[in-house]
Amino acid sequence: MHTTLSPDEPVLVLAAGSSSLRLALFAADGTRIAGRATETAPGPDTAEELRGFLAGVPAPAAVGHRLVHGGPHLTVHALVDARVRALLKEASGLARLHLPPALAVVDTAMELLPDIPHVACFDTVFHRSLPAAAYEYAVPERWRVEYGLRRYGFHGLSYAWTLERAAEALDRPIGDFQAVLVHLGGGCSACAVRDGRSVDTTMGFTPLDGLVMSRRSGSVDPGALLWLQRHHGLSAEELEDALHRRSGLLGLSGTSGDTRALVRARAEGDARAAGALAVFVHSCRRGIASMAASLDRLDALVFTGEIGEDQPEVREEICSGLQVLGVGGHLSVPPLNDLRDEGTRRIHHPGADVPVVVVATGETQQIAAETRRLLRG
Repeated sequence: MHTTLSPDEPVLVLAAGSSSLRLALFAADGTRIAGRATETAPGPDTAEELRGFLAGVPAPAAVGHRLVHGGPHLTVHALVDARVRALLKEASGLARLHLPPALAVVDTAMELLPDIPHVACFDTVFHRSLPAAAYEYAVPERWRVEYGLRRYGFHGLSYAWTLERAAEALDRPIGDFQAVLVHLGGGCSACAVRDGRSVDTTMGFTPLDGLVMSRRSGSVDPGALLWLQRHHGLSAEELEDALHRRSGLLGLSGTSGDTRALVRARAEGDARAAGALAVFVHSCRRGIASMAASLDRLDALVFTGEIGEDQPEVREEICSGLQVLGVGGHLSVPPLNDLRDEGTRRIHHPGADVPVVVVATGETQQIAAETRRLLRG
């Protein structure tokens, strides 16, 4: 099997989530040749889904896989071989809802496409530059050293794509750019970037930590979880299910984890929808402000992800409460210097102290780029 890639060969990207699978084929220049997304968890039909997709597109020369967590040992994107596959299995317990289905997709794809290289691209790689002050938890040494308890950070592939495009839009060299990046989608997080490196992030040991999300709780007092176990008899499995699937915006509103539905419901007088959005917006403001504290200055606030990209009401409400950082509400509509054709928009008013930028989600494009970079001959 060749493990180098010629410049003109296409790359297949498989991005498996806990309840979705995205397939995309990219040309050498980054153009998407074809794509497909399913809103069901990878499972027994994945092989047939992949066969059907491959039947209608040019044969890929390599496959890039999105893996949420690289664990303590996989700190760079890597060619999937027996060693890497074993380390991924070892790390699967760190993201129980994400890694097992993603590994099943890796195995299926390697069976269907055994003669081309497969590359594992990790969301945690972007945050390998976190300083100890940002990644260490104040817990016993044995937990940190022997058990590996630390902040890893996630959404790294999204942040890598977003950072480069935001710097380009503002004509700033990445090596002299300090910004807070915010990924708002089904999962939500914020990240502080100084001079091209992640220096802080709201997600922690797992993707459950940090901001309020669609169905995930975000940060909860660990003492409250111990109390639920001791006084109400909740098991670890019950807590995991509730915190991952029945919390967040869904848990607060009782109806939906989708901000679009909640904005509509709020307009119709739904008090619980209004309350859920208020908690979400406050959580985002608090996360953004905490990330700004890890910077020397704030050159930009950058939004990405489905909510960050396509939910202007939520963006406006988040920004309206960040005057202390030099960010104001009443963003420019239509966007200032609209760069929509390139997937990037500057949406701040002229003369704003801190630019506000929106970057279209680009995780799959980043996976293709990282795969090509690793396999460049």
